[in-house]
Amino acid sequence: MKLKIAIAALFAATATLSLPAFADHKAREASRDVISLADGGTLYIFQDGKMAKANQFGRAVYLKNGEVLPTTDGKRVQASSNEIAKLTTLLMEDYPGD
Repeated sequence: MKLKIAIAALFAATATLSLPAFADHKAREASRDVISLADGGTLYIFQDGKMAKANQFGRAVYLKNGEVLPTTDGKRVQASSNEIAKLTTLLMEDYPGD
């Protein structure tokens, strides 16, 4: 009996730890391109060419028009728009119970 409880607890802990890996699944599906930024954030470029930025914690943040964002591979991307509402909506779709 104790073994079954231990296995169930281990399974629950493992499942909880794996959730953040898919936290931006809907946003990635809706994006044409996803770029990792040097500060740990992510830049989403949607099908219509508009952009949105998430910080290193996966939260949508304000993106200034014309802001230059350094990528992890040393390149620089200039922001052309700020789709914070669209990204926030997509990120919230991954958490339907909230």
